Amino acid sequence: MALMLLVVGCYTVTSLSDKYAVAKIKLNGNELTFLMAAATSFFMLFYLPFDSRLFTLSWQSFAAIALMVVSKLLEFQLAAVILREMSAFELKSWLGITLFVSYATDLISRTAAFGYNTFVKFGFILITTAGLFLIAKSGGQKINYKKILLPLIGYLIVKYGYGLVVNLTQSYVSPSLSLFWALVILTAALAPMAHPVRLIKEKPKGTAFVALTKIPNVVGLVCENIVAAQSMANYSFIQPMILVALFVVQLIRREECTKLNIAGGVVCIAGIVGFQLF
Repeated sequence: MALMLLVVGCYTVTSLSDKYAVAKIKLNGNELTFLMAAATSFFMLFYLPFDSRLFTLSWQSFAAIALMVVSKLLEFQLAAVILREMSAFELKSWLGITLFVSYATDLISRTAAFGYNTFVKFGFILITTAGLFLIAKSGGQKINYKKILLPLIGYLIVKYGYGLVVNLTQSYVSPSLSLFWALVILTAALAPMAHPVRLIKEKPKGTAFVALTKIPNVVGLVCENIVAAQSMANYSFIQPMILVALFVVQLIRREECTKLNIAGGVVCIAGIVGFQLF
């Protein structure tokens, strides 16, 4: 649980930074993904000497890197499209759908034991999802779902798929190492399309800020990989927990908060805590 809370803290900063990058700096998908990949891979260099560098010469190792490249590319490309139509709150809310699939995956892989408390845990997942739904409805924003339906479905699949890749390939390659090389490949592939020199010249302060917020992103990614390797359900619960953290940030800033939003936040917290306790 402590590791999950650390990931949540780091990713809350990153989520706010991504929204700022899309809404204020007007970065497109290629630019946002390039900055994420370049900055994160650079800062990861300071961590890798202290982590496992397991790498087996197997198709599983190379498949893990290739799938991570696809996952991270699609995650940020799709997020850039989706965040133009909905807030980070709504996007995190939709990720609640993956909770059911992830816990079912743990049961199938026997990471989680099937017992009397299984139905209780599914009940708490349902409570969490209900809280996410309330938060999503509280925005009162008219969203053109016809425009973002396919990107949204793709985003949900990608977020679930990333955790699954980590979980299934950890015995062949270190998750941190495969992530690092995936980010290096992304950086090289996107550089011609992101035009980094022009980007830095035109938006120096904005790009510097987004790049620096990838320091906590590194910590979050490394810890998230550890969580995903241990439990797909706990990995999926990270996103609702980030949503609750964003909700707390909203309260601290004294931003306008509806009764529906508050109710959703409370229900989410009850579901998350209940799942962890049982």
